[in-house]
Amino acid sequence: MRVRFWGTRGSIPVALTSADIRRKLEKAIFAAAGKGLRTPEDIHRFVERDLDFSVSHTYGGHSPCVEIDTGSEEFFVCDMGSGARPLGGNLLERAQRRPVIVNIFMSHVHWDHIMGFPFFAPAYVPGVKIRIHGCHDCVEHAFRLQQSSPFFPVDFSRLSASIEFVKLIPGATTTVGGLTVRPMLQRHTGDSYGYRFELDGKSIVYSTDSEHKLEDTAETAVFTEFFRGADLVIFDAMYSLADAVSVKEDWGHSSNIVAVELAQMAGVRRLCLFHHEPAFDDERIDAVLKDTVRFEELTRESATLAVCAAYDGLELEV
Repeated sequence: MRVRFWGTRGSIPVALTSADIRRKLEKAIFAAAGKGLRTPEDIHRFVERDLDFSVSHTYGGHSPCVEIDTGSEEFFVCDMGSGARPLGGNLLERAQRRPVIVNIFMSHVHWDHIMGFPFFAPAYVPGVKIRIHGCHDCVEHAFRLQQSSPFFPVDFSRLSASIEFVKLIPGATTTVGGLTVRPMLQRHTGDSYGYRFELDGKSIVYSTDSEHKLEDTAETAVFTEFFRGADLVIFDAMYSLADAVSVKEDWGHSSNIVAVELAQMAGVRRLCLFHHEPAFDDERIDAVLKDTVRFEELTRESATLAVCAAYDGLELEV
């Protein structure tokens, strides 16, 4: 399976400002001084090898949208944040003339997780089949409401694709397009649901908008088993530990430290930090990642837990 990240920010999309870009350019030019870069190849190697990710790249600003490519003819997507807009055009390009079937799995229906659907190009194409899976009773209502007047100019009823809403049962395992799926109730305002996906002995857990309180031993045991042995866990690490246990306690999100602790207890192979705080710039997210990697090294008792931070455009092979 291949995981593609189309949107990785939480709460609201953000964009680089001109000041952000200028700051990156100034840092890059300063770092290049005296390097004798004379050819495009020299510059490319310098950018790839010598510059921090936060200078040479960006974590991006789209809100949550993650694709799981199983190699089948059906598409699988978690959440419809603003990243659904670039995803939609890409899916149609890749599908070419073959029938398009898109399976969408909704963690919940807060605005940052559904706002991309009105701009999801496949929804406007006749013959496309879209199945929107979720555990909330209000999923269909939320999708229709955001495209009703006066909120959006194109009513949901005018979409040309065949759209079906599928109710899933928390804790129950089902198979969708050959992919085994199990949703899990999570601690979040209005509830959210994580998903464990399995195929050919590989497993991916998508767990965003979930506040984990490790002092609740019963709940921790449940999620440890949900994460158990996963090849990849995509984890809501929006807050610092200090914020998560103080001013932002009960806000429905977790920290990078809790992410590592849960993943280590569950024997996870790779952890991907996700749902980044919209107020964090690239340098701040980079710092969170470095702190997380160091914490994993200090607390490691057996196998290494690989840690990365999601960015728009990241692809991971599982």
